[in-house]
Amino acid sequence: MFQQVKLAVSGAQILFVAFGALVLVPLLTGLNPAMALLGAGIGTLLFQLCTGRQVPIFLGSSFAFIGPIIYSMHTWGQAATMFGLFCAGFMYFVFAAIVRWRGMALVNRLLPPVVIGPVIMIIGLSVATAASGMAMGQAGGKQVMPYETSMLLAAISLATTIIVSIYARGIFKLVPILSGVIVGYIAAAFLGVVDFAKLANAPWFAAPVFHSPEVNWAAALFMLPVAIAPSIEHIGGVMAIGGVTGKDYTKNPGLHRTLTGDGLGVCVAGLIGGPPVTTYAEVTGAVMITRNFNPVTMTWAAVFAICMAFFGKFNALLQSIPMPVMGGIMVLLFGTIASIGLKTLIEAKVDLMEPRNLVIISVVLTAGIGGLTLKLGGLELAGVGLCSILAIALNLILPRHAASHDGIVEGQDV
Repeated sequence: MFQQVKLAVSGAQILFVAFGALVLVPLLTGLNPAMALLGAGIGTLLFQLCTGRQVPIFLGSSFAFIGPIIYSMHTWGQAATMFGLFCAGFMYFVFAAIVRWRGMALVNRLLPPVVIGPVIMIIGLSVATAASGMAMGQAGGKQVMPYETSMLLAAISLATTIIVSIYARGIFKLVPILSGVIVGYIAAAFLGVVDFAKLANAPWFAAPVFHSPEVNWAAALFMLPVAIAPSIEHIGGVMAIGGVTGKDYTKNPGLHRTLTGDGLGVCVAGLIGGPPVTTYAEVTGAVMITRNFNPVTMTWAAVFAICMAFFGKFNALLQSIPMPVMGGIMVLLFGTIASIGLKTLIEAKVDLMEPRNLVIISVVLTAGIGGLTLKLGGLELAGVGLCSILAIALNLILPRHAASHDGIVEGQDV
């Protein structure tokens, strides 16, 4: 009995660590935070089902989909976006099949660092304008909150997030986003810009509102390539947690099983109206600090997330967070995502003096940041989806030299 209580407390701690990032995605994209909690909980349980509850991983909202969700919501609406997110889960199944069939060799050939790096950079940079707009209190190109107040709140939440990220120790170092939101919210309350009316009128317990998805193949084709980056991120996450626990999860239960579990989570989250889910580095950090390797801890975290989805007052509190508070955090968050893409290129020692590499990176960055759109009849490809296709196509088409400047021999990817 005591052991189960201890595991439950550990599960609550895991959810606390993942919470800030988990609810940030729906708050930025206009989705329901309750559905994000529900999707993360169900997704984690499905992941454990597929992997025989062997891997201590918690699945939370994926940052990779923020920009694409915002674009899709404005272009096709929520119902079509939900269908697109549901279809994105099938990309994980494709990778799972490839890994089962050919191992990681084919994945590495299709998606070397020179492809993944710039695509990850676009995930962050493509929504940089939205981050700055929210920090300034702007929405739809209009000033919806006083500029001075907005900038002050954005600065407070950004500064708090930075300070906690750099100077905090132990478990608190893992919750910079949550810290920024809490301090920014308190400041906003003192400045009188928090609307407490909806919070007061919200019921204590309320079932999340479900929306029916609408079949829209344009939205589906737009979302499918977006899943490439988080699929690769998932593989890295599984290897990272294996390094912490001292077990090789790529062999047992196997990457094909972990990818399948994550894909199922993405499909379910999309169907119920939540953001796609992915592995969380914060959770891996928490596991490393606490040395609690028992996957049952993640089961408890998932159960708590599902329960919180039905807590009406709590979800009303999340939706009352002023826009500039989130904007200040986004300024750091999206830049961090872009930095991870740059880190991918640096760690792989991708040689930018090699014309082939320079072409791939340059085309992807210009197309992504410039908002290039490809129209094929009634279908449109833009943003991360288009950039992913461009990067993969260029990598396959452009010839490899017998020996490049970084010493990669012919037949290997840069």
